[in-house]
Amino acid sequence: MEMVRAIAAIISTVILIAGIGFTVVQLRHARAARERGAMLELVHRLQTPEFARAMRVLFDIYYGPSNQKVADAVHQNPGLIYDLMATWESLGIMVYRGEMSLDMVDDFFSGPIVISWDVLGDYVRDERKKLHRDTTWEWFQWLAEQMKEREERKPPVPAYVAHKIG
Repeated sequence: MEMVRAIAAIISTVILIAGIGFTVVQLRHARAARERGAMLELVHRLQTPEFARAMRVLFDIYYGPSNQKVADAVHQNPGLIYDLMATWESLGIMVYRGEMSLDMVDDFFSGPIVISWDVLGDYVRDERKKLHRDTTWEWFQWLAEQMKEREERKPPVPAYVAHKIG
C-alpha cells in the first residue's frame, strides 16, 4: 500500500512539474504572439502616406536643424509631426512595459527614431518649458536615448550587410 502511495505521489509530482513546464511554454508563446501582433499592427499603422510625409519633413531638415526651421516645419505640418511623436511615445511606453522588445523596435525603427529625436529634441525641450511640463514627449526621448545608447555600444550594421546570404 505504501508503495502505491509513493508511486502515486511521484506521478502527481511529475504531472505537476509537466503542467508547470507546459504553462511556462504557453506563456512564452503567448507573449511572443502578442509582441508580433503589436509590431505588425504598428508597422501597418506606419505604412501610410502621412507617416512617409512626416519622415520626409524630418529628413529635409535633418542636416543642421535650427530651432526656427523645426518650429516652422512643425507649424506647417502639425498633424504629421505630432502623429510621428505620438507614435514614438507609444512605442517607448510599450518597450518600457515589456509589451514589445527593444531589439524588435531597433530592427524596425532605430534610424527614424534617432533622426526624429535629433531633429525634434530641442523643439520638445522648448515645448516642455512653455507648458511647464517635463513629461511632455518623455517616452519618445527615453526611446531615442535607448537607441542611441545601443548604437554607442555596438554601431548599427545595415541588414543587407549583417545578413548577407552567400
